[in-house]
This record gives sequence, C-alpha cells and structure tokens, in this order.
Amino acid sequence: MTLFWFCGTNVSNDAISNSHDTPNLRRVLGRMDLILLFVVAVFNLNVVPSIAANGGVTVWLWLISLVLFFWPQGIAVIELARRYPGEGGVYLWAKEVFGDFHGFLSGWCYWTNNMMYVPTVMLYFVGVSVFSLGSGFAALGDNKLFALITSLGLLILLVVLNIVGLGVGKWINNLGAIGTGIAAVVLVGLGVVVWLRFGTTVTWSDFQVPNNPKFVLNSFGVICFGLVGLELASVMGDEIENPQKTLPGAVAWGGVLSGLLYIGATLTLLIAISKGDINVLQGVVQAVGHMATRVGVPWIVTPFAIMLSLAIAGIASAWLGGSARIPFVAGLDSYMPAWLGKVHPRYRTPYAALIVHAVVSMILVILNFSGWWLWNKFIGLSFVAWTLHSFGFVVANLAASETGVQETFQKLLSLAVVLQLIPFLYMFGALLKIALGPSFVKACYSKTTLILSGTSGLVTTALGIALAFFPAQQVTSLRSYEIWMVGGTLFFIGLAAFFFFVYGRRKAARKLAATAPAV
Repeated sequence: MTLFWFCGTNVSNDAISNSHDTPNLRRVLGRMDLILLFVVAVFNLNVVPSIAANGGVTVWLWLISLVLFFWPQGIAVIELARRYPGEGGVYLWAKEVFGDFHGFLSGWCYWTNNMMYVPTVMLYFVGVSVFSLGSGFAALGDNKLFALITSLGLLILLVVLNIVGLGVGKWINNLGAIGTGIAAVVLVGLGVVVWLRFGTTVTWSDFQVPNNPKFVLNSFGVICFGLVGLELASVMGDEIENPQKTLPGAVAWGGVLSGLLYIGATLTLLIAISKGDINVLQGVVQAVGHMATRVGVPWIVTPFAIMLSLAIAGIASAWLGGSARIPFVAGLDSYMPAWLGKVHPRYRTPYAALIVHAVVSMILVILNFSGWWLWNKFIGLSFVAWTLHSFGFVVANLAASETGVQETFQKLLSLAVVLQLIPFLYMFGALLKIALGPSFVKACYSKTTLILSGTSGLVTTALGIALAFFPAQQVTSLRSYEIWMVGGTLFFIGLAAFFFFVYGRRKAARKLAATAPAV
C-alpha cells in the first residue's frame, strides 16, 4: 500500500494538463467519502454469484486479476490523475495522450457501459429487495410488472438525489458502502460458522480447472469488470477536496478492502451452496438464507436483505452520478450537444447529463420488459429505428418469454464488460506511451513501474474483453448471444464515431460561422 500512497512531485506544473475549463463545481468529496465510494463502486456483490457459479477455480482467477489488473489499475489512476487533473477521468486521460477521438471513444464506452450496467443493478435490486419484505414475497422477484415499477422508481429517486448535489448524493454512496460492508461481514461470518460447525463439501478438486472450461472463460472478463471503479473518483476530479493529497490513500484503502471482500464472498458462496444451485440474481441472499437456517438464525435474512438492498442502491448511485460526468465534459468539448454541459444554477451539478443518463437507462429497463410490440409500435417506424433495427431486435428479444431473467442479466452484464474495459485499454496504453516517451518526467512512479503496470494491465484487459465473448452457462442460445455481443459492441462504437466525426464537425462549423461576422 505504500506504493499507492507515495506520489512524488518531480513533474513540473507545465507538464500537468487540463484541457478545458469546467464550470464552478463544488468540492465536496473528502478522503473517507472516496474510500467509501471505492468500496461501493468496486465491490459489487451482484457479480459474485455469476462468478461463483463456475466453481472454486474462480478463486484463482480473482487472485490473478488482483495482481495483474487491479494493482496496475491503482497505479494508473494515481499517475494519470496527477498528470492530468480535472473533470473527466478516462475521457480526459485518453484525450491528452492519444488525441480527441480516442478520448471521446474512451469516455463514450465508459458512459454507455453504465447505461447497460445500471439496468442490471436495477434487476439485482429487485431480486434482493423482495427478501426484505419477508419470505412470502419472494415470488415478486419474477414478476415483470413489479420489477419494472421498482426499477424505475429507484432510478428516479437516485437521479433526483444526484441532481440536488454530491453533498447529498454522496450519502447514498456512503450508506451503500456501509450496507455493503455489513452485508459482506454477515455473509462471510455465517460461512465461517457453518464451516467450523458442519464442515464443507468443497474439496481440492473444486479448485482445479474443469474438463470443459468454456463457461469459466467468461468469468475472467466479469472478474476484471468487477474490479473496475478506482478510476471513478477521477471522473469527478473537480469535485474532490485537495485531490493530489486525498486520492492516493483512498485508492489504497478502497482497493485492499474490495479485494479481500471479493475473495471472502466468493469462498463463502461456494461453502454454502453447490455451484450448480447458485442463482445469479439471488445467490447471495440464497446463501445467507441457507446458512442462517443451518445455524439457527433464520430471522437474519430480512435485515441482511435490507442492508444488501441499500448497498445496491449505493452502487447504482455511484455509477449513475460518476459516469454522467462523461457526457457533461463531452458537451463542454462540443462533441455532444452543448446543453449536456449545463450546470444547475442552484445545486451546481451537471443536471442535464444526469437526466439524459437516467432517461436512456429507463428506456433500456422498459425494453427489457416490453418486447417486440412496444418496439414496433413506438419506435419501429422511424428512420433511426430502421438503422438500429438489428440492435433493437436483440434488445427487444431480451424480454421475450423464452428468455429468463437470469439470462437477461448475463447478456447485459457481458456487453457491459466489453464496453467498460475498452477505456482501460487506453488507460494502460497511456502509461506505456508516457513511460516510453523521449521526454519522460517522473510524476508519481518510475519508468520501470509504469512499464510493468501498463504492460500487465493492457494484456489482462485485452484478454478480459476477448473472453467476455464466450457465453456464460445461463445463456441458452449461442447464436443470439454472439449477435448481441458483436452487434452491441459495433453499434456503440459506431455511434461514438457518428457523434465525433459528424456531430462534432457540424458543431465546429456552426461555431466558426457564428464568430466569422464578429471577426
């Protein structure tokens, strides 16, 4: 951890870049806020069941990812945040090192990933929150109308709180981190008690690579996806109190806590439930209910579900609020509509970008529960819908009757993995370009450290993206899965190119025409 904390100051102020002047945002995030933000953003219990369902071999994948991906990620975040402070994070870093288009593509993938990810969090919230109502309401988790209303209600609440300001919205993140910690302690604690009193059926063979490892391959990408989040605070760089002093220690503590919690939670699920019986949406509550009954404390399931629901709300709030800063900065740079760069006159928050993010996530949530009728009735007649018809086909079919909620969750999660990891290719590539540049000046870490971290992170990230295209065991149709993955990836990258090259140029031309008479 001392490696994370130490950050030299050899780099001159001239080497520190800030590519745009953001409006006067309030600096409200302190060190403890950042530590809690990292815990709630990185440690997502919702991805643990889908990983643990592949058996004990995933524990080795966790350890490999922590060393080769997570640790380099922390070094990259601290180094790049020191060299390029300011609002935007992954958008700003790629822009400064590789150019405007690469910066926009990096930020775009980061943002659109979260438009896919937030609906999966909503589905997970529904699956868990019903247990807080009592065991008699568990069937509501499979009720589409209840799931739709609950998801939209939570989304509206979170966007309102984030518009009011990070000074208020951060408390949802903080409470979510506290809920995450309590839920993890209860889960792991019950696992230890069950292990000591009854032993476990888990054997050494469960930790060996299976004869057919194709389903395990998808887990590696999901694990890398589960370990992202240390960069989230830097996306809100202009809203951190004394970021150069605050960020390194927060990254260290948040990273160590998250890594320990992930491994502990995965092992506990394996001890409590057979891997073939783990439900990817309700696996954590399922495990706690099973262990609590064996130990003789079944009453603990309801308060556990409440804490876990609070944690999930914090996860959704953190990613909604953080990723919305990307279109905000893109609006300031004129690569997206300028009104996305507007700040609320009273609360000093990027309210327009937050609303757009929430609306797009709402549409995806509705499409998950609608199907072909809504798609053809309201969207299918327009030219835009015709252009996006193939992508719309895939999205709409997520809600088809033959597609289960677990498969829907897994498809959304896999595409989110690919989009989320693309910015990390740029992030680790930036480390290598800086370290190998002829005019290298040390900022936080030596050239050797940056080369090792950049190489390790870049290779691991590329591998995680490639393996995400292998279907998880919940996927029933390989053909529809590959169409969804390839089509979805190309769609979002193509849309990024449209905004940058078409909309961006038109915007620049209009600006030039407006200033010409004055000149």
